[in-house]
Amino acid sequence: MKHINIGLIGFGFMGKTHLWSVKNLPFFYDLPFTAEVAAVCASADHPERSEAVAKTYGIPRAADEAAIIHDPTIDVIDICTPNPHHFETAKAALRAGKHVLCEKPLTVTAAEARELADLARASGLTCGTVFNNRYLAPVMRAKQLIDTGRLGRILSFDFSYKHNSCIDPERRVGWKQTAEAGGGTLFDLGPHVIDLCHFLCGKVAAVTARSQIAFPTHLRSDGSVWETNAGEAFYMICELESGAIGNITVSKLTQGANDELSFSVCGTLGSLSFSLMDPNYLNFYDATVEGSPIGGVRGRTRIECVGRYPSPATGFPTPKAPVGWLRGHIGSMAAYLTAVYEDRPASPSFADGAYVQSVMEAAQQSAETRREVSLC
Repeated sequence: MKHINIGLIGFGFMGKTHLWSVKNLPFFYDLPFTAEVAAVCASADHPERSEAVAKTYGIPRAADEAAIIHDPTIDVIDICTPNPHHFETAKAALRAGKHVLCEKPLTVTAAEARELADLARASGLTCGTVFNNRYLAPVMRAKQLIDTGRLGRILSFDFSYKHNSCIDPERRVGWKQTAEAGGGTLFDLGPHVIDLCHFLCGKVAAVTARSQIAFPTHLRSDGSVWETNAGEAFYMICELESGAIGNITVSKLTQGANDELSFSVCGTLGSLSFSLMDPNYLNFYDATVEGSPIGGVRGRTRIECVGRYPSPATGFPTPKAPVGWLRGHIGSMAAYLTAVYEDRPASPSFADGAYVQSVMEAAQQSAETRREVSLC
């Protein structure tokens, strides 16, 4: 059986999530290969932290980034570092002949993302961008319904991702909220909903956007005052190439929100909606069913997706068991590593990551100029 060795670069929250996903693959999927995180670089400046992570989590060895990238026994480089470091690490890995999996956003500029996508295409290596929400069962079912024409022609949509993490100005600000990381909330939450809109509804043709900073200052980790330099919320009106028009909203200014990713899509024959805070169900309205007498059987159907994943999923722990946030990540990892095993392009790819980057850059340009920006 083929074995895939992964070199993990970065070990914050997402690095832990990726390691968990790899370790748990055999429980959730019957795959024709095995995989393990064989080496980790948790910190470029503190090798002792990498050693501690390797010991704590049972990773065979710790090493610096360059050593892992050039290790002939490593097949895949998995990038979980802060956004500004993605580009150089991915480029070095591609030049070393490694397959690459990179956390979103792919880079901090559209030009860098296009360069990586071009390099990936030319190399023939399997390169993927992590858009884990594609692998939530209700999202997969929504894709099936749309692709088989059950919604008809898509007319409108609303995608949003809302947190409450910027409301308290006394809360210590992290790197994700800075302009240096790309663009604050747009670059943190935006890739997920922009990708879902692309995945389910098609490409954006034009965007009109506005950025919002509600709190001009926050506190740094050392307690000093930091001037907010990137949007805490971002609002987009998007027209798709198909002619559908809708909204994409990302906000860390939503009081009471936890991790509220949601979407609705409306077409000529039906509509559907989903919320990550209710992750086991997809709501579907079929306008083609009988509507009389007294409503007939027309109405919203609450589809019980729960743990009913298709083969090669094992059905563990049971198809009836509720799923959670991590399920999308393990599905994402399984799909990417299967593409590596089968020596084919990954989906979502670096090209998908570059597309999302171009939409975010157009949205930023629109917010700055207060004009519509075309992507065609």
